[in-house]
Amino acid sequence: MKITATNTTERLFSLDALRGFDMFWIMGAEDIFHSLFKATGSPFWGTIAEELTHPAWNGFHFYDLIFPLFLFIAGVATPYSVGRELEKGKTRQQVLLRVIRRGLILVLLGIIANNGLQIKPLADVRFGSVLGRIGLAYLFANVIYIYCKEKIQIVFFFVILIGYWLLLKFTSAPGFPPGDLTMEGNFVSYVDRLLLPGHLYLGIHDPEGIMSTIPAISTGLLGIMTGNFLKKNQMDPVKKTLWMAVTGLVFIGLAHLWNLDFPINKNLWSSSFVLNVGGYSLILLAIFYYIIDIKGHKKWAFFFKVIGMNSILIYMSERFVNWGFTNDALFKWLGQLAGSPYNIVVMAITFVLLKWFTLYFLYNKKVFLRV
Repeated sequence: MKITATNTTERLFSLDALRGFDMFWIMGAEDIFHSLFKATGSPFWGTIAEELTHPAWNGFHFYDLIFPLFLFIAGVATPYSVGRELEKGKTRQQVLLRVIRRGLILVLLGIIANNGLQIKPLADVRFGSVLGRIGLAYLFANVIYIYCKEKIQIVFFFVILIGYWLLLKFTSAPGFPPGDLTMEGNFVSYVDRLLLPGHLYLGIHDPEGIMSTIPAISTGLLGIMTGNFLKKNQMDPVKKTLWMAVTGLVFIGLAHLWNLDFPINKNLWSSSFVLNVGGYSLILLAIFYYIIDIKGHKKWAFFFKVIGMNSILIYMSERFVNWGFTNDALFKWLGQLAGSPYNIVVMAITFVLLKWFTLYFLYNKKVFLRV
């Protein structure tokens, strides 16, 4: 990991913008809509606010897309980064070492994000993490990319999803019937309770546990396959957009069919969940790619690009920077002028803008956190 002052290399503008759009929602934007609902009591804002929460177990809300979309985007970038290194003549072993290093650094950053830099009893440490899952899924998906042709990558994508479905369909925790998919009774949670050190996020289950990382590899692979597709020059860019959008719709349809037997469930990262979020990810990328990279309308997306260029830094900053204190110190007077109940909305907006202008300052200085 390093923080560097660097020139921007050739890359898809839409990919950075989409990454920024993704991070926008977890750097405080969701609180704007929760605050609007609290301030107004409007069913309209209430519906949006509900979408910016996670279902307790089965089901899908927009907020469930944020995490897998980031992993999908990391996969799309692979042919442009790892693939470029291979094209420049680096050996597979050299590239593999870089991929392993990056994956393990993300795992370490995830543990730090969960626990901070402090000494704790092992039982109090949470090892499963968002960055850890991204790191591991990225690592294994990239190993497949480095050593396997595109057709084999597609085979891996479906074999992982079907194998994971069959695993959960015919197994369970001891004392529960085969195929039990409750939080306590499913086989994935049971394995995590047995093998994952420290404590689990939900006591008996960790949404970023060991077993549910396996299907997340398919999320990374879907991104890689999409990157392969975009990098090819034979097809007209507009047709690429249509293919991504149509494939996304097909995936969403298949996910809802599969949901009848294997529920869409972020906690388990179920196979139907992979198809569902993969479908939405493809559609979002198609929209961003068409508007930004094909039509050339980039100015509107600059706000998101600034976030996307330093996504890991702003994510990790939550552990080390008291953004709430700084926001109150600088802008509480604005909230006071707005008065109750809209003061909470104003402060939620300034909270996001404070982070954005910090990232904008770093962007202008060309300082980015590289992993």
